[in-house]
Amino acid sequence: MIVDNALYRDGERVQLGCSTEDLGAVHDQATGEHDFVWIGLHDPTSEELGAVAEIYGLHELAVEDALCAHQRPKVERYGDSLFLVLKTLWYVDEDDAVETGEINLFVGRGFVVTVRHGSGSSLGDARSRLESNAPLLAHGPAAVVHAVCDDVVDRYEEVAAELVEDVDEVEESVFSDQRTDDGARIYVLKRELAEMRRAVLPLREPMARFASGSSPAVPSEAAPYFRDVADHLSRVAETVDTLDGLLSTAFDAHLAQISIRQNEDMRKISAVVGLVGAPTLIAGIYGMNFDHMPELHWTLGYPMAIGLMALSVVAVWVLCKRAGWI
Repeated sequence: MIVDNALYRDGERVQLGCSTEDLGAVHDQATGEHDFVWIGLHDPTSEELGAVAEIYGLHELAVEDALCAHQRPKVERYGDSLFLVLKTLWYVDEDDAVETGEINLFVGRGFVVTVRHGSGSSLGDARSRLESNAPLLAHGPAAVVHAVCDDVVDRYEEVAAELVEDVDEVEESVFSDQRTDDGARIYVLKRELAEMRRAVLPLREPMARFASGSSPAVPSEAAPYFRDVADHLSRVAETVDTLDGLLSTAFDAHLAQISIRQNEDMRKISAVVGLVGAPTLIAGIYGMNFDHMPELHWTLGYPMAIGLMALSVVAVWVLCKRAGWI
């Protein structure tokens, strides 16, 4: 569906007397040298995107990628236009899950087309902020690219902050005195970090090019805005690497804790076996059916055997206690 279709001139949105769904009418009114149109699509049909592609001359391979979605983050050049793919992320705390969406951008002279996939990638706020910043909006399509990239990267930082909290909880649980099974949660978090890494790392090189002004789609006066985005992206990438390392260390510590607890359990089991084994040995000896045994017919033989059993239990208990087994 077509979410919005607006014409911008000199940093201001132009009020048109036609419907946003009338693609041709909006396009025809972009007559100024610096006029540009921003079309926003959400999960478009092939017919909707095909109509946009016909009016603005979008490359068929880029259109195919935008329809299929599930693309790797990338920047590709088709003639005088650019095709960008961005992964959007949002965090579901109940499931420790990072959900993903996708934004495709077609950027050319006098137009920007954004194609969104997924429910967590709304660009309404980004459009509103950009329309309230006339100096930035005056940079043309590059301003839209910045607004979208800045919004996406801000979401990355929010997800990274949520993951930091979860990793802190895992570390606290692993090193607590309670017996916990953190292996499954560590695996889930590492998998979500891998998902986040696939979204973040491929964007670092394109954002660096935009920030340096070496891309023809970004004028030199707009490059400083992308330096801020590139800086935030680098910070998120560093956070992801740090969290991945912490989770690996936490998993190793978790395995070490399991090994230590198993050793403690074996010591306790050995102590219990010793407490039971000594009196059992005495009872077994005096329970043998032989006629000629020392103290077999002695009046105090039974109390002596009971006393030996009790003494052996006390002796084993004292030794195990000193060794820290019980």
